[in-house]
Amino acid sequence: MSELAALLLYATAMAFTPGPNTTLSAALAANRGLAHAMPFVVAVPVGWCLLLGASVLGLGAAIAAVPALGQALRWGGVAYMLWLALRLWRSAGTGPATQVERGADFDLGFGRGVALQFVNAKAWLNALTISATWITVEGQTLLRAAQVMPIAAAYGLVSNFTYACVGAALRGWLAQGQRLRNFNRLMAAALAFTAVWMVRT
Repeated sequence: MSELAALLLYATAMAFTPGPNTTLSAALAANRGLAHAMPFVVAVPVGWCLLLGASVLGLGAAIAAVPALGQALRWGGVAYMLWLALRLWRSAGTGPATQVERGADFDLGFGRGVALQFVNAKAWLNALTISATWITVEGQTLLRAAQVMPIAAAYGLVSNFTYACVGAALRGWLAQGQRLRNFNRLMAAALAFTAVWMVRT
């Protein structure tokens, strides 16, 4: 029970603090609506569990053993985050277009949501920490993975759905004036900041 409590506390802190996934979930729902954001929201826990499974199977150790591969993943992630930030920054026009039209050029689907986890430094940190601390135990790895992964998936789904609901709730308010543009640029700045953090870690 103490291990479970520690896992739940860690998962709560990591899942609900802002990061690339939650930022994009909120931005997608604010721009396109909650229903349109749901494929990305669902993709996050799917991709993250695939990453966690790969870490348990030794992907993290393999990357640690080949520094060039780790650097390639890091810089690939930085470039992808900056590209997303630029798209989000440009997505809201300044003219009299409707909210839906102004945010229509920013979109992320299920496939991109899954792929994002493999270049997301926060996702890697979570996967490696949970794998080493709660899953990889001699003779119990498969059992522990079966116990931990549903918890990890649930937290990933609930946290991103919560942020998406916040974005959707703000949609009407953001439709007035330049609020959507300012919101998108704030979210873009948060993504860019995350990219800078990835460089420094």
